[in-house]
Amino acid sequence: MLTAPVTLHAQAQPATEEIEPVEAIIDIQLVTSPGGIEAWLVQDNSIPFMAIEMWFDGGGSLDRPGARGATNLMMALLEEGTGDLDSQEFAAAQEGLAASFGFDTYRDEVVVSAEVLTQNRDEALALLRGAIVEPSFDEGALERVRQQVISGIEYDLTDPDTISGRTFNALAYGDHPYATSLDGTVESVAGLTRDDIVAAHRSALVRDRVSVGVAGDITPEELGALLDELLGDLPGSDLPLPEQAEFMAPGGIEVVEFPVPQSSVLFGNEGITRTDDDFFPYFVMNQILGAGGYRSRLNQEVREERGLTYGISTWTGLSDYIAMHQGAFSSSNDLVAEAIDVVLAEWEDLSENGVTAEELEAAQRYMTGAYPLRFSGNGSIAGTLAAMQADDMPIDYINTRNERVMAVTLEDIQRVAERVIDPETLQFVVVGRPDGLEPSN
Repeated sequence: MLTAPVTLHAQAQPATEEIEPVEAIIDIQLVTSPGGIEAWLVQDNSIPFMAIEMWFDGGGSLDRPGARGATNLMMALLEEGTGDLDSQEFAAAQEGLAASFGFDTYRDEVVVSAEVLTQNRDEALALLRGAIVEPSFDEGALERVRQQVISGIEYDLTDPDTISGRTFNALAYGDHPYATSLDGTVESVAGLTRDDIVAAHRSALVRDRVSVGVAGDITPEELGALLDELLGDLPGSDLPLPEQAEFMAPGGIEVVEFPVPQSSVLFGNEGITRTDDDFFPYFVMNQILGAGGYRSRLNQEVREERGLTYGISTWTGLSDYIAMHQGAFSSSNDLVAEAIDVVLAEWEDLSENGVTAEELEAAQRYMTGAYPLRFSGNGSIAGTLAAMQADDMPIDYINTRNERVMAVTLEDIQRVAERVIDPETLQFVVVGRPDGLEPSN
């Protein structure tokens, strides 16, 4: 059993003008099961429960041709029965053990999570193993959950925010799986067979593409045995992962006519990957531009100064096969054209002039101070550990992250802004009936 502890020490933020990075206290151990399955563990025996999160690479992007939505529907069926237990009996058994299970589908991974009491751990995880390894996929449950998924898709067709996202993806990603919704369409989901669900299960839940994070009341030795019990019977992968995506949107404004009083706007262009040398300057720059809530430039200019929206934000989209820099806001139809002009002006100003020393200091102070708050519970810690592995981040990332944020300089941000922030390539998708706004593509 290999263990590699990483210790981070806590310090309060100093009440001086000099900023020191705040650190968290987390000991991460690398655990390898006798069967070769790895996990990152934060052991904490103070409360008798543990959280485990498992990220399986591939996700909804592994849907086979003609079966869009199969992975999403399959994951929704995992808690609908296993072995002799039907869906109601499975739910009753889970409740009787006071266990909490989660099954989610994303573009690049499917995620299974659980929180269990120490006294019920073996029995609860045996129940979870049945859901993961030997789900029933009963025809009755399939039809019932299929209708639930279709109802959700039909609702999304009336939601401007969802429409803007799907329109943007269709413009941006060509024939890559990112171009279409992992939920599928009404037609594709209606046509899925039980064989499609079984095939999706075979492709998505595989032992050689899993990243495991664990936090709570369990020793490394106990966890090693548990990993083999829980995941050891899963098959290996049988489908290649998707190719890299190419950003194909031309830049400009796309308008989708929709009868609502307020337009929904999504905008973005290609960003910087986590492995790029410029990632941390880019990360801090985005905090100043639009991720910093009330103090961000876009919030100040679009909302506070001109009252054009109730909120605007930007984010760094770090999907596995392309990095995106995106933002969103909503504005009444008579104001949305002005709001877009202000966004473009801020884009141009940042590209030409960078940021100020005061903006950089405020962003660094917030980003380093808020970071330890992510590790406030076993569930959030387990999820973070699994995500870090899925993103190929080093086990000491948490230890070095704040130092790298603090190392960012004004010159770094100016260089990155000139590289990434280009009003000419910025693609807007507007869903609504915007006054005086002409589509440009």
